[in-house]
Amino acid sequence: MPDSTLLRTYDVREERLEILKRYADLLRAWKTPADRRDKEMVRKALDLALEAHKDMRRRSGEPYIYHPLEVAHIVASEIGLGTTAIVCALLHDVVEDTDYRIEDMTRVFGEKVGRIIDGLTKIKGIFDQTTESIQAENFKKMLLTLSDDVRVILIKLADRLHNMRTLDSMPPGKQLKIASETTYLYAPLAHRLGLFAIKSELEDLALKYTEPEIFATIRRKLEESEAQRQEFIEEFIHPIRKALQEKGLVYEIMGRTKSVYSIWQKMKKKEIPFEEVYDLFAVRIVIDTPPDQEKVDCWRVYSIITDFYTPNKDRLRDWVSLPKANGYEALHTTVMSHTGKWVEVQIRTQRMDEIAERGYAAHWKYKGSSGDTALDDWLNRIRELLKGESEEDALDFLSEFKLNLFTDEIYVFTPKGELKTLPGGATALDFAYHIHSQIGSASIGAKVNYKLVPLSHPLRTGDQVEIITSRKQEPHEEWLKFVVTARARANIKNALKEERRRHFTEGRARLEKLFAQLEVEDSKLNIYTFQLYTGRRSLIDLYYDLAKDNIGLKEARECFSQNEKTNWFRRISRPFARRQGVSKSLSEVIRTKLEDKPTDVVIEGGIDASVYEISSCCYPIPGDDVIGVVDYNGPTQLHRSGCPEAIQLMSKYGNRIVKAKWTNNEPVAFLTGIKVTGIDKPGLIIDITRIITEQHSLNIRAFNMSSKGEVMEGTITLLVFNTLQLQEILQSIQQIQGIRRAARLAPGDLSPS
Repeated sequence: MPDSTLLRTYDVREERLEILKRYADLLRAWKTPADRRDKEMVRKALDLALEAHKDMRRRSGEPYIYHPLEVAHIVASEIGLGTTAIVCALLHDVVEDTDYRIEDMTRVFGEKVGRIIDGLTKIKGIFDQTTESIQAENFKKMLLTLSDDVRVILIKLADRLHNMRTLDSMPPGKQLKIASETTYLYAPLAHRLGLFAIKSELEDLALKYTEPEIFATIRRKLEESEAQRQEFIEEFIHPIRKALQEKGLVYEIMGRTKSVYSIWQKMKKKEIPFEEVYDLFAVRIVIDTPPDQEKVDCWRVYSIITDFYTPNKDRLRDWVSLPKANGYEALHTTVMSHTGKWVEVQIRTQRMDEIAERGYAAHWKYKGSSGDTALDDWLNRIRELLKGESEEDALDFLSEFKLNLFTDEIYVFTPKGELKTLPGGATALDFAYHIHSQIGSASIGAKVNYKLVPLSHPLRTGDQVEIITSRKQEPHEEWLKFVVTARARANIKNALKEERRRHFTEGRARLEKLFAQLEVEDSKLNIYTFQLYTGRRSLIDLYYDLAKDNIGLKEARECFSQNEKTNWFRRISRPFARRQGVSKSLSEVIRTKLEDKPTDVVIEGGIDASVYEISSCCYPIPGDDVIGVVDYNGPTQLHRSGCPEAIQLMSKYGNRIVKAKWTNNEPVAFLTGIKVTGIDKPGLIIDITRIITEQHSLNIRAFNMSSKGEVMEGTITLLVFNTLQLQEILQSIQQIQGIRRAARLAPGDLSPS
């Protein structure tokens, strides 16, 4: 957002020259041949943006016009869009931040530009300000424009990328909110639209703010090992390069280091240090070949590679014959080098490479190629979801949409052999709804590979599926427990709502009779009182359960009995009370054991820091970077900033997130966990416990160890004072003979004993 209140002196002439330079860079990045009218339109858009933002500056102090110029540059150079998108990128904040209106944009630049800018504009005040997540509402509004023009999303991604590149100027709390929202929604969306380069950069930039120490460490180690890595790559590709030349192939071959974020994800998933990540890079071969020769030539290159190196048969990925749902096409193989290291090799054509890097924009350019239908199908499914969920709560919608950003896919067949793409984990019922909503709603079972299975049966790639239906069947609420696609969930929810609406009149009549029988006035207040007492979210749910005899005279009598007034008040207050769970019991245990001396926490935003709880999903300790999730009816929950649940919360409830930090005024212990692996030997447990209890004088809460053959794995739960002490303990345990690795337990793996 612009900041027009900065009172500083700026060199106007120097800034004017910088604006002209950035505009010239934009024109050079504009790959599409432009005629005079296109250039005039872009210049007109720049002039209007300059006038609209002339008195505005970013938080960094720079002229605000730098931002739309950089967004337009990303749109032109990194996504490859044309005139209309560049114009919209230059104007994307004009309506939001100035007195210009959408009608003005439409009049000057045409309906198409006006429609896209309307989709990009956050309309202030349109949403109920009591909503728990303004971000969710705005994100939903933005996605609704998918039904009009996908360029809205592409420009929005460019806008988010530039905001992430300039996030240093924002306060720490804001950085965390924006970075978490980027990880949770925008990076997966970029991936789903095939914008791999943008997706990777968004993830890396988000990690820079959510896990700054981890990001800095991995990046430093990549820089330190770069020379050694380049030498290895040159030796590896030397024989391949020579063979490709002999075969007369036109090619480009290079080594590409993987992103910091993907390396960190692999380290977490496999629980290994940086030094043990074998696939820090991939070798990419891009060949120039005619469209009708693409598949043959990709396999020719594969054959050449396997002449020199032995492939891992379990790591062959053929996305040339069967492209991913985002249009990605390539052959991936992993081969064993002569030095004993596995190396991933990616084989693409120039067309495939452009689609991989620029995603939907390049896909549109090559419309008609083998990979176009999958991405179009996905966009159509999103449009259906948006249409079906437009009246839903924004947070529910956000969860449903997140389900559709799947990365793992399976490929299954209809009885007639037609190929269908579904997310990993999809069930037979998901398949039924994928075929048609009516088939899904009438499903009673399925045949998978000619074998009868229930609707909850998970599907695998290669399955042939036939759905069995019945005219008497109706959707059931338990179906929601095993479907994974947004289309299936939306259809089931809508069907259940319709069923409840059909019972509305019957339930209403029954309630009138109950009120008459108990001599209770049939008023809106009493109906609302009964709804709250029974815990029903809506009147539709209340009347449905009355019609189905799930609630009746007993509940009504308890609700309106004079002797039970205090009891029902406690019951209706329960949903608003703070949750009583692990975190509370843990806090009580710690405070009892340590004479109720909680470490002070400083929380931004005027929130009471004296009342907080340690979250049970990640158990932060002093020294961890932490955020607070404000609960207006209970204590603030403290999370580690990189905790997956915290990232989701920051994305959904940004207006309830506050930055927090430890002050370490009091020596208080906090629960944490350690995982150790190594070679089993007599006395190993004694060695570990001696380090913790004698060297560091700490209390072990639990110690679990198991062995398979000679290999042992153990988890230790203990109370520590801060991250520095934890690191010292890990280093000491690592030095024990036989211990291969000692590390802090990941968020979600620790439970109090």
